[in-house]
Amino acid sequence: MPVSSGKEAAIAQRMLELGVSESDIEETFVRSSGPGGQKVNKTSSCVYLLHIPTGLSVKCQRERSQALNRYLARRLLLDKIERARKGFVEEEREKIEKIRRQKRKRSKRAKEKILTDKHHQTEKKVLRGKITIEE
Repeated sequence: MPVSSGKEAAIAQRMLELGVSESDIEETFVRSSGPGGQKVNKTSSCVYLLHIPTGLSVKCQRERSQALNRYLARRLLLDKIERARKGFVEEEREKIEKIRRQKRKRSKRAKEKILTDKHHQTEKKVLRGKITIEE
């Protein structure tokens, strides 16, 4: 199932917009791994692309067809190049760092502060209990 000429033209247009030429891309075909059986074991349908000026690389083995993987790999590589040029890389790095800080183990002092706040909250809740009037 080769890629339609419309999709190839769209990729070529996008490459033109980003200033990426075919000579900047080094293309290698490798044998795929995973599901696909004898087909992927015998043919080199996995596509590895390296954009020489930026050093960005992409490996695509999503489909069993080499032609389709070539198209998908180029699309992924152009996405990566666009993200790098527009500064989205820094935003992604900040998001990852934020998640890492959130998952980090709390310090002993922070744990103690949380516990004291919890005890204080418990005391407030106890005071909200039912009032019994004894006669």
